[in-house]
Amino acid sequence: MLSTFLKIKPSKKNEVVGLNERNIKFIYPNNKKKDYPLADDKVRTKEILHQHQIPCAKTYAVVAYNNDIKKAWEVCKQYDAMAIKPANGCGGGGIKIIKRDRDGNWISSGKVITERQIFQHMAAIIMGFFSLGSHDRVLIEECIEPHPFFHKIYAAGVPDFRIITLHQNPVMGMLRMPTDRSDGKANLHQNGVGIGVDLTMGTLTEVYDGKNYFDHHPDSGFVIQNIPIPYWEEILKISIDTARAFPLNYLGIDIVIDKNKGPQIMEINVRPGLGIQLVNKQGLKKAIKEQIKNY
Repeated sequence: MLSTFLKIKPSKKNEVVGLNERNIKFIYPNNKKKDYPLADDKVRTKEILHQHQIPCAKTYAVVAYNNDIKKAWEVCKQYDAMAIKPANGCGGGGIKIIKRDRDGNWISSGKVITERQIFQHMAAIIMGFFSLGSHDRVLIEECIEPHPFFHKIYAAGVPDFRIITLHQNPVMGMLRMPTDRSDGKANLHQNGVGIGVDLTMGTLTEVYDGKNYFDHHPDSGFVIQNIPIPYWEEILKISIDTARAFPLNYLGIDIVIDKNKGPQIMEINVRPGLGIQLVNKQGLKKAIKEQIKNY
């Protein structure tokens, strides 16, 4: 019988960072507004990552106008899998993973998708459907194949690590995992779960589903407590390298582990959410003091 969910032990109030305090004390003093697009625009982010030779998914194509969709598709359809993303989307909206099956059909979310539907999705991205109505670009990139480590925990979707950095120092981390209710998405607000990370030990701690804490994934039942994270030193290194490559001193850095290429930067966030504190049962201020001496 699997252990029952664990009781919540709330952090002390003076250790927890709220939305206003995050903005006033961490985002505004450390990130200049003119530099926000470097993080908000995935195409610009990828350009900087490639420039600094930081591991990330290969870019297949960038599509800015409807007239260019078919031309870009002719280049990309040689690949058997790809991720189609809005350059300025947020929270996982508009991301479509497509793969070719044995019969040559394109599959997305377990269903056949036609080329016409793929083109329509790209057109919707360009028209700003996933970026608050503003003109956007389509980013088509290499599809990440999750490391087998994740399959033991939960077999579907693409999990990722969120590492918060302050002045190029990792101060807090979590693993975001899909669930049966999240349609392959790992985002917490889309019914994914967060798993706490011990930065010093490089191990997983507890699962948080938005209400309760568990020592196991709520769907697979796999117990995660104290499991070592593969490539942990590499994950810390590329998070630091990424923080140094951008003129942004407070970041949320999202990292995936590909089964063949190891850790890869997926994207960066200039306004990382605060749910990571609940996932780790620790306030951000306390985490910063622990990780950055004399802060």
